Amino acid sequence: MKTQKYQTSDYLKTQEDIFYYIDSALEDGNKEILLEALRNIAIAKGGMGNLAKETGLNRESLYKTLSENGNPKYETLTTIIKALGFRLSVAPLNEVA
Repeated sequence: MKTQKYQTSDYLKTQEDIFYYIDSALEDGNKEILLEALRNIAIAKGGMGNLAKETGLNRESLYKTLSENGNPKYETLTTIIKALGFRLSVAPLNEVA
């Protein structure tokens, strides 16, 4: 029996899949988890080269920005998320009266 390495990006087939994945990463509140999620989404949507074209950022910069030690600026983060087909927004923690 031959096994394959698990790749999260293999399971991000639809925008809905990606939405729930990134939403969960944002909800977690851990920067490293968010950066890993963005890396996985980039791979699922054609790789860093494709994301570089969509964002206008260079590929090497994207690898560094989305690395485990990355510390993206707000503008860079929103540019990446927009290129992936989403936007940042807020939601109440509790029901709004």
